[in-house]
Amino acid sequence: MARLNSTDNIIRRADALVRSTGTRDPERIAEALGIIVKDVNFEKQKGLYKVILRNRFIFIKSDLSEVMRRIVLLHEIGHDQLHRRLADVFQEFQIFDMRGNVMEYEANLFAAQIALPDEEILNYIRSGYDAAQIAMATASDINLVALKVSELSRRGYSFRDVDHRSDFLK
Repeated sequence: MARLNSTDNIIRRADALVRSTGTRDPERIAEALGIIVKDVNFEKQKGLYKVILRNRFIFIKSDLSEVMRRIVLLHEIGHDQLHRRLADVFQEFQIFDMRGNVMEYEANLFAAQIALPDEEILNYIRSGYDAAQIAMATASDINLVALKVSELSRRGYSFRDVDHRSDFLK
């Protein structure tokens, strides 16, 4: 899969955003970035990032659970930070289906880096937690945890990879 952004660049940008905003809360990050978040009654789609007349918007399904809302917002913020120049080219992003879609993979990795701090995840792993237990403890999704564990492994941490579905939030 050809990348638009290197994995290391995605991690650096996510970490820099957390440092500059002083938070991992996606609502506060969006506000700090000047992104307007609008709740909409999507039937199936969970979220959409769009630039309209130089204004940045995240449209988010109004009836998502708190956990899913947080993940979707971080994912869409990932599109803002990584793919903004392409927001006028693509009418919408296929949310969370990473199969063959580099932008979705990158936005998910960005979301995982913000939602799941390295040390916190490593501490859970060292304590013997499995991916499902980590997802429950961090109020996240098992597939986002699996993506994070895979990325930590890529960076040289040794532990068994966790299988995950690439279309987990579709």
